[in-house]
Amino acid sequence: MARTWLHRTSSLLIVCSVLWFHLATVDAKHHHRRPMVLPLHLSSRNHSLHRHVDNLRRHLQQSEFSPSIPNARMRLYDDLLSNGYYTTRLWIGTPPQEFALIVDTGSTVTYVPCSSCAQCGKHQDPRFQPDLSSTYQPVKCNPSCNCDDEQKQCTYDRRYAEMSSSSGVLGEDVVSFGNESELVPQRAVFGCENMETGDLYSQRADGIMGLGRGRLSIVDQLVDKSVIGDSFSLCYGGMDVGGGAMVLGNITPPPDMVFSHSDPFRSPYYNIELKEMHVAGKPLKLHPGIFDGRHGTVLDSGTTYAYLPKAAFVAFRDAIIREVHFLKRVHGPDPNYDDICFSSAGRDFSQLAKIFPEVEMVFNNGKKLLLSPENYLFQHTKVSGAYCLGIFQNAEATTLLGGIVVRNTLVTYDRGNDRIGFWKTNCSELWRRVQFPGAPAPAPLVSQSKDTNMEIPPALAPSGLPPNVLPGSFRIGFITFDMSISANDSNLKPNFKELADLISQELEVDKSQVHLLNVTSKGNDFLVRWGIFPAASANYISNTTALVLSLL
Repeated sequence: MARTWLHRTSSLLIVCSVLWFHLATVDAKHHHRRPMVLPLHLSSRNHSLHRHVDNLRRHLQQSEFSPSIPNARMRLYDDLLSNGYYTTRLWIGTPPQEFALIVDTGSTVTYVPCSSCAQCGKHQDPRFQPDLSSTYQPVKCNPSCNCDDEQKQCTYDRRYAEMSSSSGVLGEDVVSFGNESELVPQRAVFGCENMETGDLYSQRADGIMGLGRGRLSIVDQLVDKSVIGDSFSLCYGGMDVGGGAMVLGNITPPPDMVFSHSDPFRSPYYNIELKEMHVAGKPLKLHPGIFDGRHGTVLDSGTTYAYLPKAAFVAFRDAIIREVHFLKRVHGPDPNYDDICFSSAGRDFSQLAKIFPEVEMVFNNGKKLLLSPENYLFQHTKVSGAYCLGIFQNAEATTLLGGIVVRNTLVTYDRGNDRIGFWKTNCSELWRRVQFPGAPAPAPLVSQSKDTNMEIPPALAPSGLPPNVLPGSFRIGFITFDMSISANDSNLKPNFKELADLISQELEVDKSQVHLLNVTSKGNDFLVRWGIFPAASANYISNTTALVLSLL
């Protein structure tokens, strides 16, 4: 499952025949009108037993892990809607050959174009040349895989619902994760493409980094070697900036991270237990269990948008339209699709929460994940100040949540504990947080509430280290302070942009260093939390500057 592509195309696996994998087929007919197509996963009692034993073995391995086990910390590039995907950098071979790979939780194989490819497009980087790597070895033909025509090497074949495909041979080589990673290079099996079709042929990215469940997944391979914990995290940037961060291995979750159970036996994809959806605080009137059909609610980082079963989509669409009835409806950017778009909402993304309603996803355990407008809207590319719903109707009973739903959300796939966690944060800044052990957490997103005592989320420590500075060293990542404002007129509200300008002048810092972190209100009283961050060229606020600011 899992590739995205620009505008509507959802990426789902149709045929998979690779080493250690089951063969699955589905009907991909009318894929534009039926964007959600999941494979029929053939399983048996032996297969289920194998997965149970495999999970038990991994749990036992987890108990032996040292708290200091390293992570692979990697920066994400590109933008979800402009590019249709996020990529990370991976190096393969000796000496290393660099590739830009789409991070995809719905795919299990990592693959790059091979120098011998007869039909591969022109991508961001040169093709992989096995002959130039002193550590490359082909995966020899064996009873557990499909073999090439000469019966010498294992092959793989991936086909997707938007009619793109990738096929080639399997090889093994040293994989490196970059200078920002603590994890040293590791040997891993990957696909060396001999043919690409469709979007895979035309995309700029070199290939796919498979993060799904399966023996060929890069995560499974690293876990099986006991070099990382059985977990990984993704954090996609917001509507206006893109970028983000990825961590392969365990992190220490924030205390207020919201978790949902994820059943590894229900389907081959990462799923959560979604029970209800609320719009503007009101639950959608839906049949119980509507989000539990077929494969349940699936998370797929390689799919751009979200797709709900028909009844849920209609209820969601109608609720949003009622809340923004004062906005003018306009046609979507692509005449081939009947998009639901609203104009006159303004070009300032940070102000969308004042116009569009909050949406809550409620899990079976009662925990809630708040969706900001950027988690269900995409920017109109032809009408300034217009936005369109990024959640669509799915012809299938499965609910598919693509990358748009988790923008500016740290998502932890805690496979070892069969759960997935969510924490709202500034993902575009998080890559700097995971780069330096002990560095401060990124700025939380602005949260505006009419009557709440919501606090700023605590510092995140992906390395497992406490967020506090070490004795004798002072690394001031950012400074926060609260401002209390009372208005005599209930129609008056603070102008936060002007306040930020005044704060920068008073504290003698650049405007870009002043961030609005949180706003709570009760009646005419406002409590505003601000953060002063390092300059763009610095990782920390100097001790001298921090001392001066603390005395003001």
